[in-house]
Amino acid sequence: MVRVVSLALITLGCLTVPVRSQPRDEPADPPKGQRVFFASHSGMWYVPDPLGELAESAKIKGHKKVGLQRLGASKTLQHWELPEDKNQAKKALKAGEVDVFVMSPIQFPDEGVENFVKFGLEHNPNMRFLVQITWGGGDIDNQDFPKGAFANVDREKTPDQLKKLYERNIKAAEAQADNINKKYGGGKKVLFLVPSAQALVALRTRIAHKEVPGLTKQGELFNDVMSHPSAPLEALNTYLHYAVLYDRSPVGLPMPGLLKRAKREAWDEKLSRSLQELAWDTAANYPYSGVTSATKK
Repeated sequence: MVRVVSLALITLGCLTVPVRSQPRDEPADPPKGQRVFFASHSGMWYVPDPLGELAESAKIKGHKKVGLQRLGASKTLQHWELPEDKNQAKKALKAGEVDVFVMSPIQFPDEGVENFVKFGLEHNPNMRFLVQITWGGGDIDNQDFPKGAFANVDREKTPDQLKKLYERNIKAAEAQADNINKKYGGGKKVLFLVPSAQALVALRTRIAHKEVPGLTKQGELFNDVMSHPSAPLEALNTYLHYAVLYDRSPVGLPMPGLLKRAKREAWDEKLSRSLQELAWDTAANYPYSGVTSATKK
């Protein structure tokens, strides 16, 4: 069946991409649950539990958090270089019990990403790898990390400033993804990118234009100068991971507990729905995400 869609434009970080305004049908049956391991810094390690909530709400059976290896402010290479007796990521991959391995480098390229892809495929040739493009601490491009004006962070940036904020690290992430997929994919993609930085840019741009219910300042998205996320940004990022992991829209799923526990009256179902829609628009229209059921419902 041919479906005719109209196109609009959305800016995702340094990219302007088409957004389909008419939905395509998603498969009726829930996808197969995935066994997932996370090697993470603090910009992602809150994701696994609410992601599990979303999978349960979507009636996805068999979703499993195999493990979460936490290292603060870490490069993925640091996870790779952990001593063998402490390296839970390598143990899980070696056991062949991981379907999807999720990483969160600070800056790209990160040698650890390729190391884990090569090692993981040796033990499970059918697995996938997701890599989060994390926003920069202190409102800098992560290509500059750890340098940056952490003592004087400007959270209320203009849309033009936001558009350029993470563009160098995004391009470097895409270049590494292309190289790894060419080297290890055997003609298909094995590594996909979670566009967290781009979604944050889009959200902050909407806040600047006063278009987000429940959020009036960009600074409300962060808990400190290092840009650790508050509950709405945690929710947005979790919705992104769900979309990329399962190729399904999060729109309409129940609000996760992390938003409820924040106990902010304005952070309600309406805000949650807005974040779900933004996450889906971002993931569905970003070629490196691997999403194919592209359009929000």
